[in-house]
Amino acid sequence: MQNNTSASLAIVIPVFNEGKVLPAALKSLQELAVDELIFVDGGSVDNTVSLIQDAGFVCLQSEAGRAKQMNFGTQNTTSDIILYLHIDTTLSSSNILSIKKTYNQGYKSGRFNISLSNKSITYRIISYFINYRSCLTKVSTGDQGIFVTREAFAAVGGYPDIPLMEDVLFTKQLRRIGKVACLKDVLVTSSRRWEEHGVFSTVWLMWKLRFLFWLGVSPSKLAKMYRDAR
Repeated sequence: MQNNTSASLAIVIPVFNEGKVLPAALKSLQELAVDELIFVDGGSVDNTVSLIQDAGFVCLQSEAGRAKQMNFGTQNTTSDIILYLHIDTTLSSSNILSIKKTYNQGYKSGRFNISLSNKSITYRIISYFINYRSCLTKVSTGDQGIFVTREAFAAVGGYPDIPLMEDVLFTKQLRRIGKVACLKDVLVTSSRRWEEHGVFSTVWLMWKLRFLFWLGVSPSKLAKMYRDAR
């Protein structure tokens, strides 16, 4: 079994037109010590790519689509563990150490608790239920910092190439492979989608889409519903 110091870690970050949030995110990422850090751009038309490259990071180009981008990024890494990070989620050095500890303990995949950036009581309640649900079901969403061993990623065939719910289906598949770590470490993730579109309408939309996905509605139809609602 690997020990904590020998396990290598790659971070894969899918991006698309994120010029507004990148400056602060890049500054935070520059402070991390990781073996590999790869951005995968899905065809941005703003200054996303130039900002990333000017900061000294690798930015690959792939077809648009978060699943495609994360799979492509993974194929261009060699590390033992891959962490998939949203650009508006903040990662710390202690979070990285926690991932490596779970690897040493035999976990095949995992995720973090999250705290939404808006600290009002409403957003703290949303964070609590997201964390509780995902730990209970072992099903996670991308803003929770999903991580996986290279072997487990290969065993499930990577992220399913669907336009929505790819993270839900990916983590459902990972439950069959081995132990899933529900880390209590907290990642701070942006509350911008709730603030822009309204708390109750966003929560309702997310639960409706998940329920319809559970009923078997195609991800393509769900993606259209999501775009129309936005």
